[in-house]
Amino acid sequence: MTIAEAREKCKNALSRVPRDVLIIMVLLLASSASFGLGYLAGLDAGQGGKGGILEAGQAPTPGVGVPAGSAGVVASKSGTRYYPPGCAGASRISDANKVWFVSAEAAEAAGYAPAANCSGL
Repeated sequence: MTIAEAREKCKNALSRVPRDVLIIMVLLLASSASFGLGYLAGLDAGQGGKGGILEAGQAPTPGVGVPAGSAGVVASKSGTRYYPPGCAGASRISDANKVWFVSAEAAEAAGYAPAANCSGL
């Protein structure tokens, strides 16, 4: 079968289907694909897919975007240093300005440096 014969066969098959049905089928396929891609992007973002940055107000919990045994680190939106959650410097950051990272490496990749006054970093 040549390409021209296959094209004619497809044209004949599609000519039997009403045009409205074809349009509805294309819309359903496009919307399903869009929903699926959005769902996958949401799954990725919910598991630290933004380079290790957690959502605002979302403290890290082991097993959800944070490695087991790790508590993550916190930094201020306007600062340059990151702290472990139990550090005094971390407690001085207001909740509205806190940026959580799943690890120290993720904080450093975002441009933050470790705080010198907190041990455990």
